[in-house]
Amino acid sequence: MFSSAQLSETAHGKISQMTKLLRKRNSLFTTCRGIALMGVLLTAGLMVGEGTQITPPKNSYKPADDLKVGQEAAGQVRREMPILPEDGDVDSYVERVGQGLVAKIPPEFGHSEFKYEFSVVNASDINAFTLPGGPMFVNRGMIEAAHSEGEMAGVMAHELSHVALRHGTAQASKSGSPALQIGAIGGAILGAIIGGDVGDVVAQGTQIGLGTYMLKFSREYETQADVLGAQIMARAGYDPRELANMFKTIEGQGGSGGPQWMSDHPNPGNRYERISEEAGKVSIDSNHRAGEKEEFARAQAALKGMAPAPTMDSISKSTKPGTGNGAPGGAPPDGKVEGPSDQYRTFDGGRFRLAVPGNWKEFKDSTSVTFAPTGAYGVVQGQSVFTHGAIAGVANVSSTDLAKATNEYVSGVLQGNAYLQATGKSQRSSLGGKDALKSLLSGTSPVTKRKENVDVYTSMIGNGQLFYLVQVVPANEQGAYKKAFAQILKSVTISK
Repeated sequence: MFSSAQLSETAHGKISQMTKLLRKRNSLFTTCRGIALMGVLLTAGLMVGEGTQITPPKNSYKPADDLKVGQEAAGQVRREMPILPEDGDVDSYVERVGQGLVAKIPPEFGHSEFKYEFSVVNASDINAFTLPGGPMFVNRGMIEAAHSEGEMAGVMAHELSHVALRHGTAQASKSGSPALQIGAIGGAILGAIIGGDVGDVVAQGTQIGLGTYMLKFSREYETQADVLGAQIMARAGYDPRELANMFKTIEGQGGSGGPQWMSDHPNPGNRYERISEEAGKVSIDSNHRAGEKEEFARAQAALKGMAPAPTMDSISKSTKPGTGNGAPGGAPPDGKVEGPSDQYRTFDGGRFRLAVPGNWKEFKDSTSVTFAPTGAYGVVQGQSVFTHGAIAGVANVSSTDLAKATNEYVSGVLQGNAYLQATGKSQRSSLGGKDALKSLLSGTSPVTKRKENVDVYTSMIGNGQLFYLVQVVPANEQGAYKKAFAQILKSVTISK
């Protein structure tokens, strides 16, 4: 469905050289005029035609990490949300517009690893979102609300700017929370996207192992995306002022559409004036894509000919716990959760090994693995959850002191699961012959509506990392899982 828009090495080199020369000349021009550079991430404008210089924020992750997170989350989104056919006229049209914008991303913000692809979500809300590394999802409601291709392209250019500047992982870098690990971000992103009320979903965070991740960009990042989005638009032949017009349309809609997009993309202040100012600094490419008005009109007509699209709220409510909607497996016909098998199998995670009941399925990401019986996992408001089972993994922590590292990890768990509370202080324990701590958490599960007990075991391993084993079960079923949990603990071996 997508094509990779990359410059040849020769062309890329020439453009990069020209860009450096222009920046040098413009720097002298600015100095002579006595204009001071302002801002840490966004510096003052240079000259008409080039636009404002932008410096991406610091990022402790690699571009390959962006791609991994984005691809994992995109797979979940496509399973959970109603996506229009890839070979359909509307999807193909949006793909063409999107790839045209990608081709105009300034080379200094190009990432050859990224895979830009565009999908249309059959949802009535005025919304669009991108995932790290390139996947973009444009709601049908966004296309229907736009007054021109330029307005639609403006929102897409803004979203592409967040990807090109790597704002998602930059935001995770700033947090420093152990819950914001690569492999955990994807599931949390999905929870924030598909939830009927984004505010509630963000407040709740995600379930055990997924941590919390705020899709809501800072105003600083929003300014950068507005400015770079305007530049991409101009390079692609669109008037950047159409981006400002679309923002006004979004804000004016109200209901479920406007607030959702604006909650993730807060107005940094003077947004329209800033975009208009940037429009005056750039030259709009006159070689615009042919057939723009006709294709946009045909796309809107095709959408109007379809059955009304559901809202994001109704989509989120249609996913029920234990149904396996988007998650592997699902609930058995009687809706009950299987008890632990007496047969065990060994899982080798590289840094650790342990034995789990043979009838528990495993769901891996790059930092952890979840084990749960059939019927104990599913999706609730777009969040991957499990109600019975265990999760084991390795977390990066800021301290090599076990007590401090444990407190850091448990705080992340509590932040991501607002219904849980710590019960007493951590107790001394052991795992694989190493000193360990056991932390007890409990609360009323939003899935089962019953009291849930969560035992968190932690132990330090090599390189200053923390091994964790989390066991989850409803309190009234703890007796049935006591033997299995004890066997898992007994079987744990941890690398030095």
